Amino acid sequence: MKRVVILASGSGSNAENIVKHFEKSQLVTVTKILSNKKDAMVLERANRLNISSMSFNRADFYESEAVLDVLKQNADYIILAGFLWKIPQNVLDAFPNKIINIHPALLPKYGGKGMYGMHVHEAVVANKEKESGITIHYVNENYDEGAIIFQNSFEVLPSDTVNDVAAKIHELEYAHFPEVIEKVILQNG
Repeated sequence: MKRVVILASGSGSNAENIVKHFEKSQLVTVTKILSNKKDAMVLERANRLNISSMSFNRADFYESEAVLDVLKQNADYIILAGFLWKIPQNVLDAFPNKIINIHPALLPKYGGKGMYGMHVHEAVVANKEKESGITIHYVNENYDEGAIIFQNSFEVLPSDTVNDVAAKIHELEYAHFPEVIEKVILQNG
């Protein structure tokens, strides 16, 4: 059984979708949800879903081995589901090609520091892009620059608002993220 730990900073809708996808799996289990925000809605979702959870601070993540130790005890793979901090080198070294992120744009466009959530959708609409979508990628030492695993796109209509683009992105995330995670884990062991 491969163990997955989810790191999230926000509401946790993608985290919940992943947990539900693997609830009955004989091959993959979500063991823990971690958040860098002690009041993040994702922690409430974890509690409701009977998934162990914890929050941590910047010092736990960047200046000690505290979070790394929890990850080593609970994870074969780490999934970033709306997690906004850069992953420290000690975690990258401990989980090579085992950390997967989803980004709400077609990388390399609209990636990097500060490009998350509604900021991405606002930029897509402001620049009158003809398409947008999701990118699922491995995490490396730079924001949104790891090797791309999967992309899926949709047409951005001239009438689409920022909220329309966000809704289309969420549909793609829910439809594809759990399946792509499963495929990666089954292929790589």
